[in-house]
Amino acid sequence: MKKIYFDYAATTPVDPRVEKAMLPFFSKKFGNTMSLHSFGQDAKLALEQSRETVADLIGAKANEIIFTSSATESNNLALKGSAFKASTELSRTSMPKSHYAGHIIISSIEHHCVVEAAKWLSRGFEVTKIPVDKYGTVNPKDIEREIRPETILVSIIHGSNEIGTIQNISEIGKICRQKKVCFHTDASQSFGKILIDVKKMNIDLLTASSHKIYGPKGVGLLYVREGIKLVPLLHGGGQENGLRSSTVNVAAIVGFAKACEIYKKGAKSENQRLIRLRDKLIKEILKIKGSRLNGHPKNRLPNNVNVRFDFVEGESLVIHLDLHGVACSTGSACSSATLEPSHVLLATGLRHEEAHGSLRITLGRWTTEKDINYLLNVLPKVVGKIREISPFKN
Repeated sequence: MKKIYFDYAATTPVDPRVEKAMLPFFSKKFGNTMSLHSFGQDAKLALEQSRETVADLIGAKANEIIFTSSATESNNLALKGSAFKASTELSRTSMPKSHYAGHIIISSIEHHCVVEAAKWLSRGFEVTKIPVDKYGTVNPKDIEREIRPETILVSIIHGSNEIGTIQNISEIGKICRQKKVCFHTDASQSFGKILIDVKKMNIDLLTASSHKIYGPKGVGLLYVREGIKLVPLLHGGGQENGLRSSTVNVAAIVGFAKACEIYKKGAKSENQRLIRLRDKLIKEILKIKGSRLNGHPKNRLPNNVNVRFDFVEGESLVIHLDLHGVACSTGSACSSATLEPSHVLLATGLRHEEAHGSLRITLGRWTTEKDINYLLNVLPKVVGKIREISPFKN
């Protein structure tokens, strides 16, 4: 049976060129970067060259890149590291202590790891969630209104992992810079899909992940603008500028850097190709009766299509499509085991039953026009079949 992968937002296959670049660092160049002998120094050189490659992709300095184990760790380090730093500074002052040690702003459509990190911090920090419009767009003016003297961090996702909507990060960053508030963005889905310049976009902290751009799992990064101070979550040997103690995963980092290098060489043409396929898919799917697009119709990630169908359950769609060899998702892969409707879709104003009827289709490097045509042939039949047995169709 034909098998087609349409879940690139969940994870991507490792590019063969990435795999080839990583191989020597498993058995030949296996040294510990903290060792003084030649094995260690060879590994250290590869680490720093990788750091320069990754930094160059987003207009950063090499010393501003901290390698982590994942985007989840990077997001937790950004939020908790900022909060702990603010709490430490407050404890050293003679200012009267309030119930809260500071104020944090996030959006209502953040990834679960940001939502849960903020929830955990809410025991000592006040957290404000900024609403979004029907397209999942944050209004920068809402953030400006919510910033107070005690606000220590604003964290807004760049490109939504679910509905694909891209936020006006430059404007939000400009507001935060003017207000002297640290600004973090989770760019896990946008990094390696659209061009990012941390300086021009006024970003202080940025999260990215390797396995979303055809690199290996188990490695991510946190860009930390020079001058921004964080308290580390891990304490030990002081690796990664003292912000992430742990023996460095050189092979994975080399793979991450190679994935960045590959993207940079072909970024423009690949983005244009994906946008063309994405727009064709959206246009044809919306011809299916009772279908709707989730997210912004234009201002969205090049590879993201998120649609919903009246009287159809997303879980049923995913299962039936899989029987036809098509792999899609009904939301974020990180939490797809739960039957709770997506908090992102609910934040855009959808009712529970509408959110449950959503399907996320994400394209990637090996998606072809033939694959798109196959899905467009199968999907209307699957939707029709599920509707026939739906108790809500009348």
